[in-house]
Amino acid sequence: MIADNNCIVIFGASGDLTYRKLIPALYNLYKIGRLAEHFSVLGVSRTEMTDDSFREKMRQALIKSENASGEMLENFCQHLYYQAVNTSDPVDYGKLLPRLDELHDKYQTGGNTLYYLSTPPSLYGVIPECLAAHGLNTEEFGWKRIIVEKPFGYDIKTAKELDVQIHRFFEEHQIYRIDHYLGKETVQNLLVLRFSNGLFEPLWNRNFIDYVEITGAESIGVEDRGGYYDGSGAMRDMFQNHLLQVLAMVAMEPPAIINADSMRDEVAKVLHCLHPLSVEDVKNNLVLGQYVRGEVNGEEVQGYLEEKGVPADSLTETYMALRCEIDNWRWAGVPFYVRSGKRMPTRVTEVVIHFKTTPHPVFSQNAPDNKLIIRIQPDEGISMRFGLKKPGAGFEAKEVSMDFRYADLASPSLLTAYERLLLDAMKGDATLFARTDAVHACWKFVQPILDYKAERGRVYEYEAGTWGPTEADKLIAKHGRVWRKPTGEMKKKI
Repeated sequence: MIADNNCIVIFGASGDLTYRKLIPALYNLYKIGRLAEHFSVLGVSRTEMTDDSFREKMRQALIKSENASGEMLENFCQHLYYQAVNTSDPVDYGKLLPRLDELHDKYQTGGNTLYYLSTPPSLYGVIPECLAAHGLNTEEFGWKRIIVEKPFGYDIKTAKELDVQIHRFFEEHQIYRIDHYLGKETVQNLLVLRFSNGLFEPLWNRNFIDYVEITGAESIGVEDRGGYYDGSGAMRDMFQNHLLQVLAMVAMEPPAIINADSMRDEVAKVLHCLHPLSVEDVKNNLVLGQYVRGEVNGEEVQGYLEEKGVPADSLTETYMALRCEIDNWRWAGVPFYVRSGKRMPTRVTEVVIHFKTTPHPVFSQNAPDNKLIIRIQPDEGISMRFGLKKPGAGFEAKEVSMDFRYADLASPSLLTAYERLLLDAMKGDATLFARTDAVHACWKFVQPILDYKAERGRVYEYEAGTWGPTEADKLIAKHGRVWRKPTGEMKKKI
């Protein structure tokens, strides 16, 4: 299905996200023929630029990131336009009216407009109000949709306030809260793996699953985002949005039909079933950490407190590990161990389903654990681990694996996360975008942790290049379990 003719308006067009992710995603969609026949991209920000200077900046970005060249690149750049606007001044938004009228006429869009807020969160409530002041939110002539980047608030209170602000000017069906993790092929494949295979779905419950492990690790530090990150931390940056959404996809019930409402109903149900965290739960089942100087991939790196923009006395966590549970029939009693951290030994996001061991008194003695490893990034794929007989006398078992990697598929239609989500938004498919009730449920669950942090909850040190503080190992070892230590590639032994 090709998207309707439309105009894509990117607020914050002079920023990093636009030339690193958004324009390359749109270019690749254009290259494979997935964009509308007639479309335009209007960059908007405070920086003064002409159409030509904006095109040149984006051209250079595409040459560098996508190795783009030739007629395809030049034709795409002719669809790019720019308008300088003071995004905090409602009056200045009047400049958009003649530009959009011109582009809608030229590209026969019928008024269809997709607004992308690639801006600081402080503008998430401002921009919708300013657009509405000039009638740029109404769907009298063509659809109007707005994509909001995370964070969707800073806590439960600000998340609700932001929702009220945006909903004053845009209806829920117009709002697309983007989480690029949900655009990754393997996250979506979770649902197909579970619900289209009689092999897995009957086992996907408390009767057969011992525990679930979700890891979101990064080898990089905070880079040049020290000031921003210190106000966020691993809990807000990764857990509250990305990893809780992945958890919901692992644990949700099968949707009645495949559409946005049905899918997001099931996601919301799971998030509402998360066992509320008491003060004791937070104290006993949460570990927060902060990296200190160490070695990553053979290179010595500085500690978090040495990073630019980070206060010398900061207690912001760069690592978190949490044991949580879901209070419903399918998952009662099954612990979910979730961890995320910076300056880990490798970059990897994966889900591991640990199945219960066999009850047979003989074969259980040396049987390897049964695991299903779902790798989200990098080197996306799925690996199943189980036991087979070791060659020779006796019945000793050894672990073997069956592996699938997306990289082994010569598929030209495999879209990146931003390509998939931008295309879905243009087609009006909100399936992979977060809905208001799910966002609120995530914040409600996380709020006791934020309160604990605010009371100066303890943050343990861990050396850069390791898998986190030893207290995290103790957290999972309480019940006789250990964290996996994956490599960055599925093809290696992990």
